[in-house]
Amino acid sequence: MTRSLALSLGSFAMGLVVLRGIWHGEMAGDVASEAIGTLIVFMGIGGLAGTIADQLIRDGVEDLYRKRVKWFQEGVAETTAEETENQTK
Repeated sequence: MTRSLALSLGSFAMGLVVLRGIWHGEMAGDVASEAIGTLIVFMGIGGLAGTIADQLIRDGVEDLYRKRVKWFQEGVAETTAEETENQTK
C-alpha cells in the first residue's frame, strides 16, 4: 500500500505541474525540473500516508481477528462445559 500510494500521489502531482507548465507556456526544462521536484516531495508525502494507513488497517484487522478467536474459544468452552454436565447426569 505504501509504495502504490506514494507512486500514485507523486505521479498525479507531477502531471499537474506538467499541465500547469503547458497551460502557461513555460520552458520544458523549467517544467521538467519543477515536476521532478514535485514528484519527489509528493512521493514522500504519499509514502508517509501509505505507511500510516497500512498500520491502521493492520491494527484493525488484528483486533477483529483476536476478538473472533476469543469469541470462538468461549463458545468451545461453553459447549464443552455443557457436554460434561450432560454426561454427569
